[in-house]
Formats: sequence, structure tokens, C-alpha cells
Amino acid sequence: MSPFSFFHHCCTLLTFIILFNSKGISGTKFNFVNKCDYTVWPGIYGSPKLDSTGFELSKGSSRSFQAPTGWSGRFWGRTDCNFDKTGRGTCATGDCGSGQVECNGLTAVPPATLAEFTLGSGSQDFYDVSLVDGYNLPMMVDVSGGSGTCSATGCVEDLNRHCPAELKADGGGACKSACGAFGSPEYCCSGAYDSPSTCKPSIYSEMFKSACPRSYSYAYDDATSTFTCTGADYTITFCPNLPSLKSARDPSPKPTTTEGSGSGSRPVEESALDSSRLANLATGESSGSRPFWALQYSIFVGTCLLLSFIHFL
Repeated sequence: MSPFSFFHHCCTLLTFIILFNSKGISGTKFNFVNKCDYTVWPGIYGSPKLDSTGFELSKGSSRSFQAPTGWSGRFWGRTDCNFDKTGRGTCATGDCGSGQVECNGLTAVPPATLAEFTLGSGSQDFYDVSLVDGYNLPMMVDVSGGSGTCSATGCVEDLNRHCPAELKADGGGACKSACGAFGSPEYCCSGAYDSPSTCKPSIYSEMFKSACPRSYSYAYDDATSTFTCTGADYTITFCPNLPSLKSARDPSPKPTTTEGSGSGSRPVEESALDSSRLANLATGESSGSRPFWALQYSIFVGTCLLLSFIHFL
């Protein structure tokens, strides 16, 4: 075998190994972490179906799932749940209506904080944290690896403490959206208000936006609330603490739609959390690593050359 032929076969083998271990084969890993002082029961709704559609996540614990490319769906946290030994029961907030720990194809009953994802097949992932259906607990999405802006997003505020009386859910464990509380078209962006030009942010959505500037506050809040990344894994943290915010990589998200219009910020009552949390979330801080494709390629070619040289010594 000639040196060139051996080099070619060596490179082909290494290419296969690299592709086999790439994101395109393994998909995306979602890691769920509970930093709340109580048990959370995450719910999963999406297609294709993952290994679970709902599970118990005790205080301080974590659990991971693998999702294939092309997966699209949402995650949320259910609170104050009461399930018996057979897994049957209900939750005070975020309940999916299945009557079981597993949601079995059902989504969250509002109000609930939502993390929404669409995983690209060899292209960008799109993700956001949404308060459009209301809020029930703090949530953060952090990014590991990947290329692109890959910013962290979420809502670290305890909005339940500052929820207006007219938006409070029964029991006070969640805060409704204006649409959920009043049902009028101007709040729900429906009927005559079903377009970015006619549906504008309300005083209630602006309150959400001021507290959680990177989260969706109403239906057409795309430009400041949708984020993208390619080839990443994601961590969804319930009740995140300050260090988790430092994974925000980009000072501001790039618009992903030409229709969406962001809402302005209104002063709201000072939160129980330090204001620096909101400042860090709004501005983002650069951290984490991104793929060094040039370095990887150089190592790859160098390895092929070295093996070829050794073979013909």
C-alpha cells in the first residue's frame, strides 16, 4: 500500500469515528436540575416522545434525557404535587391533567413557566423561556458547548411575590398572564389583535418583561426572547442561583423573526432578589467554551500524517 493510500484510509477511518461521536448521531442532552427548596415534578411535551413525559425531581437532584435532532417541545415544573404509590395524583401548579406523574402527551395547564425548544437537524436550535402562559416558578436554561450566540435565558425572579392581585392564581402558587386572567383579545393577541402591529405589550406583560428581560412576556415578544445555538447541550434549572447566570454568552439576543416586536421596560417594585441578577441576565457575560474547529482539524490531519509515517518506518 502506498503512503498516500494509507493516509487516505487512515483519514477515512478517523472521519467515521468523529462523525459517530458527533451531535448528529447522539442528539442533544437535556439535563434537569432542581435547586428549589422543594420537590419539582418536571413535565415534558413534544415530538418525538422522549424516555419520559413526567417525573419526580427531589430537592438538589438532577436527571438527564437524550433528544434526537428535529425534536420540538417544551418543559415545565409542576409544584405541590400529591401522587400515590401507583403514580396517580395532581399538582397545584403546572398540572398537565393526566392524573399521573407521566403527562402522556398532555401539556401544562396555565399558569406555568415554560422552556421551549426546537432542535435543528444539522442547523440551529431555537429555544426560549416563556411567561406567555403565566408563571409558577423560576427557571433558567444554560448552554454547554455549541456554536453561535448560545446565550443563557430564563426568569430568575420570584414573580409570585409581586404578582398583582388580579393575576394571582388560587392559592398564590402561580401568577396568571393577562390573557389567562381576563381572556380578552387584546391580551391574548387573538381576533382583531392577531398580528404584531395590533397586539402590543400591556402593563402586565411589561411588568413580566422588566423582571425577566430575556423571557417571552407576550405572544409577539420574539425579537428579545428567542435564542439560537448549534450543536449544544442544555441544562434546565428550577430555582437557579446567581452563578448559573454567568453562562450567558452574548450581550443581547439576535432577532429571529421580522414580525416580532420587543416590549419596553416599566419600573416595577424592587424584587427580593438582588438587582445585579437582572442586570447580568439582561446584559449577559461571556463564558464557556466553543468548538475550535480549526484546532480540531489540525490535530486530525496531524494524527493521520503521524500514523502514516509510523506505518512506513
